[in-house]
Amino acid sequence: MTLRTPSHARPAPGQPPGAPSAPSASPAQPGVPEPAAAGPRRRIGRTTPTRLRLLMIGLLLASLAWGAVGAWAVGQHASAAQDVVSTSEPLSLSAQQMYRSLSDADVTATTAFLSGPYEPLAARQRYAADIAQAATDLSALRNAASASSGPRLLASLSAVSTGLPVYTGDVAQAQTEYALGYLLTGGSFMQVASEEMHLTLLPAARTIYAQENAGLTAASARATGLPPIVVVLVLALAIAVVLYRAQRWLWRRTHRVVNYGLAAATALLLACALWLIVAFAVARADLHQGTGHGSAPAETLAQAAIDAQQIRGDEILNLISRSGDTTFVQDYTKVRAALGPGPGTLLTGAIAASPGGTGARWASAAASDVQPWYAVNDQIYQLDAQARYAAETRLVTGTGAGSSATGFGKVENDLSRAIAADQVIFHANATAGSGAFGGLEVGIIVVAVLMALGCVWGLSVRLAEYR
Repeated sequence: MTLRTPSHARPAPGQPPGAPSAPSASPAQPGVPEPAAAGPRRRIGRTTPTRLRLLMIGLLLASLAWGAVGAWAVGQHASAAQDVVSTSEPLSLSAQQMYRSLSDADVTATTAFLSGPYEPLAARQRYAADIAQAATDLSALRNAASASSGPRLLASLSAVSTGLPVYTGDVAQAQTEYALGYLLTGGSFMQVASEEMHLTLLPAARTIYAQENAGLTAASARATGLPPIVVVLVLALAIAVVLYRAQRWLWRRTHRVVNYGLAAATALLLACALWLIVAFAVARADLHQGTGHGSAPAETLAQAAIDAQQIRGDEILNLISRSGDTTFVQDYTKVRAALGPGPGTLLTGAIAASPGGTGARWASAAASDVQPWYAVNDQIYQLDAQARYAAETRLVTGTGAGSSATGFGKVENDLSRAIAADQVIFHANATAGSGAFGGLEVGIIVVAVLMALGCVWGLSVRLAEYR
């Protein structure tokens, strides 16, 4: 029987029988790389757990950043609105009161001297009250001023601080001379005091009022400015989009419809953004209402009161000097044209700014009462041109129905009531606007922290499934 040798054990051609066979090996092909010893490697950054960690860190930082920016923006607006109510508006009012007190003090003092040899007690008391009020307002303004207040404001405050004692000293000297029988004529201490008031104190007080009123306007503009709020809302919208896309990505990866942590963060973000929009809209509307129907007409009426006091002061100063100087007439004509009533005048503008309000009614009364007062002033300057000083003095200092003092008193009373009514409107609306931001700054911080915790919790739950 013949045994067949297996093919794998057969010797190769040319190899003697019984020799060990060579191990079989597949020939290597040139240009073909060796296969990898392990399976395909994945990049660490492309794994789902890594993406979840990165997403969690990103949303955490975005939530906290939004809270910081939102709290800063709300804090800026709330601070500006509070500044309008507690700082800028009181300082503007103090500057306005100081001007009116100084002007009224000069008018009261000179009128009392011109009325006769015996100065009325009521006039002396009114003069003293005006000086005391002006000093109080000046102290408040100086305490609020700082190195950053501006050179014009600081110089004007210094001018009033220096000039007020000089003025009161001249008035006291005039009282002494008048008690000794000296007449109140040109070159007297009373004329010197009035010139000090009209050339130094009142222009400086007017500059202070203009500067403080500009500060009030700037604070109101900061409280109602749009850019910071727009930045916060745009950032909130961007985070909301990221949260939405993150939830869609998780749904596709995990087939879970809702991620409660991210859903809660999204709801908190949208609710807080809505709160921010409503609060800012209310504050902006209230502050605009207060400015348009309170502060703006009050400022116009304050300027009207200043002009009325200038007319009254000039006619008294003209009577004291008895120089027949035509500049008083020219100033009177110019100021009268600006005061009104008439198109483009102060009184008409104040009436139009707050239609139907209490301030507008008193401004209308001033526009009506100013006309007969103008007629008296026209007569006064006519008498002055004719050198009829006795009749001129009676019209300037008299207390009858047809005197300038009586006419000016009516106009001044109307304007004071109108200013007070408009300031009530402004203060009420400005306070309401400032209150609209109440609690919002803290609320944004709390919401931002809760958003961050919601994002961390929602993604941590998904991340735990890969451990």
